[in-house]
Amino acid sequence: MEQQLAAQPVPFSIIRAAYYMSNWDFSLQTARQDGAIDTFFPIDFILPMVAPRDIGQLAARLMTEPVESTGLYNIEAPERYSSLNVAEAFAKTLQKPVKAVEIPRDQWINTMQNMGFSHEAAISFSNMTSLVIEGELPARDVVTRGTISLESYIAELVDFAS
Repeated sequence: MEQQLAAQPVPFSIIRAAYYMSNWDFSLQTARQDGAIDTFFPIDFILPMVAPRDIGQLAARLMTEPVESTGLYNIEAPERYSSLNVAEAFAKTLQKPVKAVEIPRDQWINTMQNMGFSHEAAISFSNMTSLVIEGELPARDVVTRGTISLESYIAELVDFAS
């Protein structure tokens, strides 16, 4: 898609966002009820994440900047986090112990389908998750840092859901 856009005579910007913090929204229920969150990542695996609001703020800024500012933008949160950090953020906000539980790779597709993914989408998401874990994603030369931390994102999620 990026190559097709580049071939057009119209200026454009692309935002490559890190792993959305909102992917953890579905974990709120199990964190509350069971004191656990499920994860497809090894619990101590550090990965870039970003809050959707930070993405939206970058998009809004880019739409109001001069055409010379168009281009490729990578965005991440102020820090990188692990599933363990996510569990800790839920624990702090919910004021109860919460642990991260890694889903074995051979159960990914079935688990995703049980979450409502189609078979094709589960395969695609499983492949994408494997690429993230195995470090086969392209390096990000320049990264825009959002302002929303994982801890504040989880706190807002819990507050909103209450």
